[in-house]
Order: sequence, then structure tokens, then C-alpha cells
Amino acid sequence: MPKLIRITTVPLSLKLLLAGQMSYMKTQGWEVIMVSADGREVAQAIKNEGVRHEVIPFTRRITPLDDLRCIWKLIQLFRREKPDIVHTHTPKAGLLGMIAANLAGVTIRIHTLAGIPAMAAGGRKKTLLESIEKWTYSNATEVWPNSVGLRKFVLQKELCSEYKLRIIGKGSSNGVDLEKFNRDVLKENHLVAATMRIMPGEDDYIILSVGRLVKDKGIEELVAAFLNSKIVNKSKLVLLGAFEQDLDPLSPETVQTIQDHPRIIQIDWSDHVAHYLALADVLVHPSHREGFPNVILEAGAMQVPVICSDIIGNTDIIAQQKTGLIFPVKDALVLKEALEFGFVKRDKMAYYAANLYDEIINNYDRNFLQKEIFNNYQRLLSSAKTAE
Repeated sequence: MPKLIRITTVPLSLKLLLAGQMSYMKTQGWEVIMVSADGREVAQAIKNEGVRHEVIPFTRRITPLDDLRCIWKLIQLFRREKPDIVHTHTPKAGLLGMIAANLAGVTIRIHTLAGIPAMAAGGRKKTLLESIEKWTYSNATEVWPNSVGLRKFVLQKELCSEYKLRIIGKGSSNGVDLEKFNRDVLKENHLVAATMRIMPGEDDYIILSVGRLVKDKGIEELVAAFLNSKIVNKSKLVLLGAFEQDLDPLSPETVQTIQDHPRIIQIDWSDHVAHYLALADVLVHPSHREGFPNVILEAGAMQVPVICSDIIGNTDIIAQQKTGLIFPVKDALVLKEALEFGFVKRDKMAYYAANLYDEIINNYDRNFLQKEIFNNYQRLLSSAKTAE
């Protein structure tokens, strides 16, 4: 029985970003172990996936002493479990997991690349973060960028050898669950609860953004664009995500505006994203950097029009005035105009959403992506046996 260890920095990623992958591999007859830092989502991830979980105390910050301890704990884990494959996801888990797996002699070491923090950094921090990426990739036997744009970026910056890079399907880390993100299966009680949180007026235009409330998710530009738009009194801006003021803080002024403005609704988080999408007139994804954003796939599956920034990941899915609207990253003025266009030209936005829906159905079904991941695991196992 092949053994797979799947690692993310925090358990929320196991629960949401990689949902169903571990249980799928288990149904194929594999032994699977999940690894992450501790957290309240661990129990739910274990219940959902039906596999064992091991705690490694990762931090999301650069903490050299703690990181060395994590590497040592990972080496001990790998030597004890003797996995055939170690597969990491997220930056910190990728760096420490790949180093430890290499030192422990694990033959197949895969890192899924779903965004590069260095993209949104500058100066010395950018140089440091790019060095960390190179270190991660050098310890991996394969690197799986989750979009064509990310692959091109890695090659342009000479962060990794081309022979190590592979895209699964047409991109994405896990596809989209078309059984969940489907208007026909939504539960009435959850729709009512979401409606009560938003309290929309009869004719309010609902603008939804899903993700952490931090600077590099473009929240400051989104709030500014909304407040300066001609539709502010006819709309509601719904921010579905929690503040993270310790890592990439929003300005105090933006935080105060979000908390005080009567037409901005902030909701820490919900496991019922599909229900909020069902109530939305448009999804706005103004991020400064991405890998391959799941929320755009989810919006597409729910036939919600999309406005997004012109960054890698977003533009791997959205084509300008074909499957959505694209605005220059960090440009609040053009974003304002896009919001106003979406409000007035609803027939056009519906046309873009229909095109995006077809794209999602044909290329990003989660079941297909998980089969492709499994097929690649099998390929690597076969190659490793041949090389023995």
C-alpha cells in the first residue's frame, strides 16, 4: 500500500483548499497522513477526509529557530512513517517540508505552487522571499504550479529548472466542487441566514469579495472604489473574510470605514460561501498576487459575473470582456468604473458569466483534477520503481 503525506502550514488549507483530495487517495487504496500546525479546523479535516493527522507547529512568519525545530520534527516523522510521496502546499510548509523530506531520503517530493509571496514584496524582502522559493524548489523532485501564468513567472525569474515543472490539467490545485457550488442544491435555511447577515434592500446591487481582509488582497482599493462610485447608495459591499492585522495589515482608516459604513458588511467567515455567491450580483477579486484563485472558479460555477485584477492566476481564468472584466492591479479608479459598468450593463455581465460557467464545467471539475493528481502520483511511483 503506497503511503502519502500531505502537508500544509495551517489546517484550514487541509479543510478548504485541498478538500476531498486525501479521502480520494484513501479510496484508491493508499495510506494518507495529513500534516499541519494545530488549529480548530483539525478535527473537521479528520472527519471530512477520514485519515490521520499529525501536528507540526508551523508558523506563517519567518521564525528561524522554530523553523529548525519543525524541520527536525518532520525528519523524525518521515523516518518513522517512510512515505513514498511527500506533497506540500503553501509557502512555509513547502520550504520546511521539502527540506526535511530531502534530508530524510524521501524519493518523491512534490510541492504545489499556488502563489508566490515575493510577487507583492519589494526591496530586500523580495530578494529574501525569492531565495526561499528557490530553496523550496531545489529540494523538490517536482514542482506543480497551479496556473500557466505561474509557470511562466517561475521560468522568467529562473527560480526553478524547467524539467521539474508540471501543470495538472489546465491548472488549479483542486478544481471546484460542482456538486456544492450549484444553485439547484442550496439549502433554504442557509440562504435565509446569509440574507439576514446582508440585509439587502429590495433593489440593492450586491458586490461580494471573498478572502482575507489584508492589503495584498486589494481590499483598500476595493473599499475606495466602492465609496467613490456613483452606485454606492444603490449597492452593498459584502466582505466575506476576517481581518489579519498582524501579517499584512489594512490601514486603520480602511478598517474603521469597513466597521462603520452602513453599506459595507463584513463577515468573518462562513462555510456557506455558495449561499453568499447566490445572493451576489458580482464577485470582485482585486488581489495583488494569486496562484489560481478558487473563488473565481466557485463564482463561475455559480454563474456570478466576475471583476478581477490583471494578475497571474486571475488572467489564467478570466478573459477581458469574454468571461469577465479585468482592471489594472491597485487601480481604484478603473475598478470604480468597472463596478459602475457592471451595475448598468447587467446583460453584458450575465453574458460573461455564462461563458465563464462553460469554461469551469469543461475544465475545472474537482473530480477530474483529483483523478489527474492521482495519475501523476502513479506515474512518479512507476518511474521510481524503474529507477531502482
